[in-house]
Order: sequence, then C-alpha cells, then structure tokens
Amino acid sequence: MQDKKLARTKSESLSSVLMTSFRNRKTLPPPSEASKAEGHPVIASYNVHKCVGRDRKFDPDRICHVIQEIGADIMALQEADSRFGERTGLLDLGRLERECGLSPVPISAGTKAHGWHGNVVLFKEGAVRDVHPLKLPGLEPRGALVVELDLQQGGTLRIIAAHFGLLRHSRARQAKALVELLNTRDEHPTILLGDLNEWRLGNGSSLNTFRDAFGSLPPAVPSFPAGMPVLALDRIISNRAGLVDNVTAHNSALSRIASDHLPLKATVRTDILLGQQAG
Repeated sequence: MQDKKLARTKSESLSSVLMTSFRNRKTLPPPSEASKAEGHPVIASYNVHKCVGRDRKFDPDRICHVIQEIGADIMALQEADSRFGERTGLLDLGRLERECGLSPVPISAGTKAHGWHGNVVLFKEGAVRDVHPLKLPGLEPRGALVVELDLQQGGTLRIIAAHFGLLRHSRARQAKALVELLNTRDEHPTILLGDLNEWRLGNGSSLNTFRDAFGSLPPAVPSFPAGMPVLALDRIISNRAGLVDNVTAHNSALSRIASDHLPLKATVRTDILLGQQAG
C-alpha cells in the first residue's frame, strides 16, 4: 500500500512538472532590448551525450555543426570525454577553434581528456584568470569547472560549469558543495550552467540549495529529451539580477538529433556586469 502511495505521489509530481514546462513555453519573457544590442556575449550549455545522437550514431561532426549554429562566445559542454579508461576527448577541438573561434580553458586533467569529468569550457575572447576543477560528491564520478574570465568587453565573470548526478541525494550534496565553494571565494558575478539533472521544480528540488547564493531561479526551459523537450534538466542561472537574459533552447533540425539534450543559450548583460563591478 505504501509503495502504491509513493508511486502515485511521484506520478503526480512529474505530471505537475510537465504541465509547468508546457506553460513556460508560452510565458517565457521576451529578450530585453539591451540583450539584442551588439556587444553582449552569448553563453551556452550543451550536454553532447558523448557525441551519440538520438539515432544511436556516434557522430562528433554533428555536434560541431550544432555548436557552430549556436554561435556562442562562451560555452560549457558536458560528456565531452569518454567515461571510462583514459577518458579520451571525443571532439575535434582544433576544428572548433578554426570554424567557431572557440578555445578550451586549459586544465591538467589528463593528456587525452578534453575536460574535467567530461566538463569543458570554451571561450572566444578574453583571458583566463583562474581555473579550479572540483570533484563533486556522490556515487557517480561527477565534477565541475570553476573558471574566472576577464572578458574582452571588460569585467571579470566567474563561470561554474557542472554536471550533476542522476541520484537525488547526490544532486543535493553536489549543490551544497558548490555553495560551500562559493562561500570560500571572493564575491564575483557568477553564472552557473550545465546539466543539473533536476526535473523537480517544487520543495523537493535540489536546486533550492542555490537560493541563498543565486536568489530566485528564472523560469525553467525544457531541454530534454531533444526530440520533444519537456524536462528542464539543463540550466543557466546567475547570482546577479538581470545578468543572464533570454535563456532559450537552441532547437534546430540538427540539434534535435545530434544529442539527447537540446543546448541552452543566453545573453550575458555586460552592462550589468560592469555596473555591478564599478559599484
């Protein structure tokens, strides 16, 4: 009897999330006029699913084309390395630099890996001030990259690129670990992005851990599954009101097949970034 009650509660919770996702598709705010102006960089997050598409084909070329479609200035990738053995990188980073102008933030995670536990941060312009790979707690091997970038437009932006686990308890611990890290560091405008694997939107969500550090979270944008996205597993959030504008899914014919997740993209309001740091 208890099992049936628990199953019914989970079903009702998922149904509520699905209804909220469909409503958010219609009610997401339009981009502000400032975000449309030239000079504001685009930031994106993409779980590339080890370059295996919904058709079960391993095709890094498709992923490169999707990244080119997005045209981001800063990008966080998840699952960019093989999971076992030497965790070999799966993308052609040289091609991404030639065709997209994106270079990886350097880390020393291994000679063959692109990133840290599959997390890669790419950027076009600016300078890397600091890189801190963080091993996240939990039963699965998960990690986050904490990167401080001096932007070409001016100002310093902290980026946390993360991939949370599949287990709810692990996600709660991983969110807590990121907040604890932020509490030990200097205050900076910060953007957290990645596959946070959390579809719950209510009191049971592990994302509630971020409330003190990031404030109220923006509306969730469905990104999974790529063919018909209903769950907001991927997020782009910031600790400054208005710093991240117009969070949307990049939904193209190619992105719907190249991975099981759609990429998310947003505008970084450098006017707000510079205003905050000047103050």
